[in-house]
Amino acid sequence: MRFRQPLAFLAVLAFATTASAQHTSAKHPASATAAAKPATTAPAAASSAVPAPAAPADAAHMMASMETVAAKPGDATAGQGKAAACGACHGMDGNSTDPQYPKLAGENEQYIVHQLMSFKSGERVNSIMQGMAAPLSVQDMHDIGAYFASKQSIAGVSDQSLAVAGGKLYREGDPARGIPACMACHGPDGHGNPGAMYPQLAGQHADYVQKTLQAWHDGTTWGSEAHAQIMPVIAQRLSKSDIEAVASYVEGLHTAQPGEQVGGPEAPAPAATSAAAGTAPAAAGSTGQH
Repeated sequence: MRFRQPLAFLAVLAFATTASAQHTSAKHPASATAAAKPATTAPAAASSAVPAPAAPADAAHMMASMETVAAKPGDATAGQGKAAACGACHGMDGNSTDPQYPKLAGENEQYIVHQLMSFKSGERVNSIMQGMAAPLSVQDMHDIGAYFASKQSIAGVSDQSLAVAGGKLYREGDPARGIPACMACHGPDGHGNPGAMYPQLAGQHADYVQKTLQAWHDGTTWGSEAHAQIMPVIAQRLSKSDIEAVASYVEGLHTAQPGEQVGGPEAPAPAATSAAAGTAPAAAGSTGQH
């Protein structure tokens, strides 16, 4: 996973990368998988002084309070204006061009909302994102999340020298080392799980994913709440080469359309497979199925 140090502008993403419901004891790092960099309707508010981090108990209480606030499903049209400030780092359509900032395009609304709440409460500490999230209401968060969820993530290209090893970890994990398959939580095509608030990983910058996983591996956390405790324990079992491989693999994933076979970056190109094996192009896709 090649991702660049994103602690400063961490947004909803990513990142995270290999969340597993089996592992619920450990803390999340500041980087991916993914948290969104929210935008406010009044950009000036984003540059206001960032409040001092809340004490852990206060942060947890504030987080719990926000989670009980009733809000309507996000309105993508309203969210477009509210997310304007996010575009500076994450791209106007959520496809950031600088790999140190995670892509938010296609990210599920609930994950974005959860990360913005984490920033605002102080559960997840990042000076830039806390300042951006501070003026947002819970409804603002839903609208911003809906806007980015409505956009299409643009997949990158995996390093083919890493694709097979990365794909094996993504699809199968490594039971001998207690590493669950990434797809168990993030889905065969990397789309994530909105209900469980597991992020979309498909197409995410390898640099961002790699930096995030390495930070978790090294002990960085994203807070004390339940979701923040999943990934660090998994990342600590990954070697440097594991992290690089799975991060690169994730960048080349693309979410499947209805009726489309799910094929990973390790799959041979359909044309090449057809020519070599004399089979129909559809058969080639099965080689890389998740």
